[in-house]
Amino acid sequence: MSERDPWEYSLYIPNDPRAVTVCRRTLRLILTLHGLIRLADAAELIASELVSNAVRHTKGPAALRVRWSPGVLRIGAWDTDPEPPEPVGRLEDLAEAEGDRGIALTRACADVWGWQPLSRFGNRGKYVWCDMVAA
Repeated sequence: MSERDPWEYSLYIPNDPRAVTVCRRTLRLILTLHGLIRLADAAELIASELVSNAVRHTKGPAALRVRWSPGVLRIGAWDTDPEPPEPVGRLEDLAEAEGDRGIALTRACADVWGWQPLSRFGNRGKYVWCDMVAA
């Protein structure tokens, strides 16, 4: 496989704070094996925030999805809360708000982000995603 070939991985996780570390390390391994280690630090930050929000704010299972389309890495997390993510202000405005800094940093690392309602395995929920354009 080369950087021109698309691929996708999904990691289904329980509602457990340790899942954040499992996802972060798995993501680094995936990116290393696909020759995309240069994206790993920012991608880990994004994945950590998305998965930690999924685990912290819901009671059900969650999933991390990583997809490569030539030139774009999409990192997303599914959780069982169908409500949209909280709106995020400017990074400067969130410097003092401990709980909101992560998503603001995620927005700073990602080129585009969004969310959509998504049901999986009979559970209503949402999918929050971020795209990183590989230079």
